[in-house]
Amino acid sequence: MRIWSDSFTEGGAIPPAYAFAVIDPGSRIRLSSNRSPHLAWDDVPPGTKSLVLICHDPDVPSSGDDVNQEDRTVPASLPRVDFFHWTLVDVPLCLKSLAEGMFSDMVTPHGKPGPLVPFTIKNGTEHQLRQGINDYTGWFAGDPDMAGEYYGYDGPCPPWNDERVHTYVFTLYALDIPRLPLEGRFTGAELRLAIRGHILDEARTFGVYSLNPDVAASL
Repeated sequence: MRIWSDSFTEGGAIPPAYAFAVIDPGSRIRLSSNRSPHLAWDDVPPGTKSLVLICHDPDVPSSGDDVNQEDRTVPASLPRVDFFHWTLVDVPLCLKSLAEGMFSDMVTPHGKPGPLVPFTIKNGTEHQLRQGINDYTGWFAGDPDMAGEYYGYDGPCPPWNDERVHTYVFTLYALDIPRLPLEGRFTGAELRLAIRGHILDEARTFGVYSLNPDVAASL
């Protein structure tokens, strides 16, 4: 199985249009276009009944003590954890690609709605895709201007003082079941548990991003 994107070069820098925030010389960062990237795939194995997409960042600081603090940096040596940016499930086999901006266009304060995503296939058939909440739900929990349940895609926004480049991994899973056995609101971690034992194949692509001007200059 194979997955790729026309929105970024595999292993290269993700363009700012697909990020949650961009570098701003006056205020460190500012909100960006936050468009979901184009993705396409092929060579899905026989026996596949549905597809699942997960986008995550494995480079998120395990401690927030130094995050976005003036005159401090987040050391590259700090242990890291996963941060889920997007989970999309019950993707039908007739769907071969996702258009740029199809699932996100601009930042939505308090989060986009979910989990159901009505979708019309080219032949006119209606299909219900579902999206889980991403980890901005927890990140913004204490911010009255942004707090809410963030369903679907929200792009990169790594700490502006992080010494490490962040990697954004898009993984497509081929499953042997037509519908994921999760109901209502679900997280990326819960999705990973739910697909265990049902994965026939998987493929991934990735891009990198930084809001640290010194690091971003090297990408």
